Amino acid sequence: MTATAEAAPRRPRVTAAVGAIALNTFREAVRDRILYLLLAFALLMIVSSRVLSMLTVGDEGKIIKDLGLSSISIFGVLTSVFVGVSLVFKEIDKRTVYTLLANPVRRWQFVVGKFAGLALVLLMNVVLMSAALVALLLARGDTVLRLVPAIVLIYVELLLVTAFAFLFSSFANPILSAIGTVATYVVGHLSWSFELLKDRVPEGAPRVLCDVLHAALPNLDRLDVKARVVHDLAVPGPFLGWAALYGVSYALAVLVVACVVFERRDFN
Repeated sequence: MTATAEAAPRRPRVTAAVGAIALNTFREAVRDRILYLLLAFALLMIVSSRVLSMLTVGDEGKIIKDLGLSSISIFGVLTSVFVGVSLVFKEIDKRTVYTLLANPVRRWQFVVGKFAGLALVLLMNVVLMSAALVALLLARGDTVLRLVPAIVLIYVELLLVTAFAFLFSSFANPILSAIGTVATYVVGHLSWSFELLKDRVPEGAPRVLCDVLHAALPNLDRLDVKARVVHDLAVPGPFLGWAALYGVSYALAVLVVACVVFERRDFN
């Protein structure tokens, strides 16, 4: 009874701490000029896709969808990288993290709160950019419902990239963190190449290494259905569900590792 009574009030405090950090992070990120600059460029690219489609040979609707979804993905990744790798570093560099952690706030709560705040910022950006793309397509009389699976998986991919940004920033400076995050993103979209490499290397350790890397590194191609959506091909519900589950689970696993690394970091 005593243990239960003592444990019960802890949950609201944990939720409140994470929520407060997330809300503060969201407010700080929204005021960041880099965020507005990236969002402005993304919206400009989406609107410009209409002009480019008129100057390019091919189906205008497909070109607009392709450029629009690519803009949402690329500028979302840039936001994850540039904002994500600096969130933790800013607190350490300004020494505000010492004051924050002096309060009854655990280090993992700090990391999770920062991640949740940036996740809200990314959600806001994806919604705004998607709204611009949808408005552009509706003005042409195109259907937009099939864009939903691609937009959902783009957001899941951004959460995964953000988790890696936090992982690298938990032990490295912003430059190395940005390089590591971008490299992970590129490798994640080239994971299929490990299968080709496996057939070209000698048997034994090299092939085992290819299998290990292929299994351990994120397979971001699972989250990329833009080509299917652009060509008006349906994305099966089970595929969408399993892909989203894969991305969210991987992001949570990476975030847990980031929390563990940050817990053991020495700020002295």
